[in-house]
Amino acid sequence: MNHVALIIDDEVQIRRLLRLVLEGEHYKVREAETGQQGLMETATRKPDVVLLDLGLPDLDGLQVLKRLREWSEVPVIVLTVRDDVQEKVAALDAGADDYITKPFSSPELLARLRAAQRKTRPSEEVSVFKNGDLVVDLTAHVVTRAGREIKLSATEYALLRLFVKHPGRVLTHRHILREIWGPKSEEHRQYLRVYVTHLRQKIEPDPTKPSLIQTQPGIGYRFTG
Repeated sequence: MNHVALIIDDEVQIRRLLRLVLEGEHYKVREAETGQQGLMETATRKPDVVLLDLGLPDLDGLQVLKRLREWSEVPVIVLTVRDDVQEKVAALDAGADDYITKPFSSPELLARLRAAQRKTRPSEEVSVFKNGDLVVDLTAHVVTRAGREIKLSATEYALLRLFVKHPGRVLTHRHILREIWGPKSEEHRQYLRVYVTHLRQKIEPDPTKPSLIQTQPGIGYRFTG
């Protein structure tokens, strides 16, 4: 079954490029030139993934994203020419699954699409996560490497569980702090750095060169699934 991708972008050349790339990967492609049109298309076409430009003629892309998140969990990848950390953080905190800066390469775009769509798999499919010899069993609450159990604190496990449930997705510092420590802890990034360091020491093959929990400078972390 072909996946449906919706492109919300007012730049015709970008839409043509994206259509070419996506149809080459057997996506069915829908297009919208404005934010309002994009919201309508999302509601009626039920796409599997949305590619959203931030600079739209009628609504700011962040407004579109916030409205979308009121009723849809469709994966959204933000396309932007704005290479500003705060813009990216704002998009991720508003509910974007990822962002990609224009100009972009086709292989990177497709990899980001695959990662964004992975997180929408039914929960039973990701009850057991495997990466090399690391196994995280979310049902049994057991983490093993090469068959040997890794002892994690309750907070370390909660952090790993959050990462495992969102493979490939950039999670902002604010989002992680809110999810693990609650809404009043968003400024306590030092907590997060300490626990990420502890977790890396326990699950990474080489904690000095982390391959599972990757730092996104100034933004947050991405867990490679």
